[in-house]
Amino acid sequence: MGLGRYVAARLAWAAVVSLVIVTITFVLLAAAPNPDVQRAATQAALEGGDPAAAAERARELRGLDQPLSVRYLDYLRGVYTLEWGWADSRSQPVTAALAEGLYYTAQYSIPWTILTVVLGPLVGVYSAANKYSWKDHLATGAAFFGYAIPNFFFGIILLLVFGVWFEVIPITYDTTVPVFSVANAVQLSVPVFVLVTGSIGAVMRVSRNESAEFQEAAFMKTARAKGVSPLRAYAYHVMRPTLVPLSTTLVGQLLALFLGSSLLVEVVFSIPGLGRVTYNALIAQDTNLVLGSTLAFTFVAVVGNLLEDLVFTVLDPRISYDDR
Repeated sequence: MGLGRYVAARLAWAAVVSLVIVTITFVLLAAAPNPDVQRAATQAALEGGDPAAAAERARELRGLDQPLSVRYLDYLRGVYTLEWGWADSRSQPVTAALAEGLYYTAQYSIPWTILTVVLGPLVGVYSAANKYSWKDHLATGAAFFGYAIPNFFFGIILLLVFGVWFEVIPITYDTTVPVFSVANAVQLSVPVFVLVTGSIGAVMRVSRNESAEFQEAAFMKTARAKGVSPLRAYAYHVMRPTLVPLSTTLVGQLLALFLGSSLLVEVVFSIPGLGRVTYNALIAQDTNLVLGSTLAFTFVAVVGNLLEDLVFTVLDPRISYDDR
């Protein structure tokens, strides 16, 4: 199987995985009691009406009286036509709510990803080049400090120090600030720093171990014998083979933080991003919005793993997909 057929097969499998995840989420949410129905029954009881009749009317208005299979098929039809329904908790279409949340999430996730991809391998290679020295211990200690401390706790501490004590950053995120401005960079600096320190530890550890192994390889000894500068030798002969096993850790670490820790960071810093949209939808039991955000996160995870496999062929031309 060539690369093209392999990518097509991975995309087909990604569609199956996405369908399974969305199906499980839909069934779990359908089994949970709907807060709007309970609210309607409670209101009717307080006003002296019939709670059962009020609950039934609320179910009919929201289409909950239809069979589960009908509701599920309607939702799948909407997924493929990008008609993901109406988000009751935000009074707007689901796609608009997700696009709005993604707009704010991208403002800190893009610089965080770039910094992690650049700094993580560089710190690891630098630490391996100065193995067992004070530089190695300093780089390792700093990286693992950020990896060990919980992101939400670290964010609260930094917000208390720089937002409350020194007042150099705003306590809450200001959505009226222009995206490409110094004020926006200042208010996003601490969230980006928290996420970078949380993700760089695992990347640095793998980079250090792999690059330390390649430093004593035959091709590095040949490069030194030919008088190749240390910077060129590490860039071409150590960094590139290190990135092959590192890419797996890098993608997994970034996806884990994007799907989990970013939500906590958005809550701490009041960023109305995709994670906070999902959290509020779960609290409000907004089925359409929860399913839409689940599909969005699934798409990010699937595309990330697909790109990881494709990057392998760029970093290591020896990898072939003909036998897959």
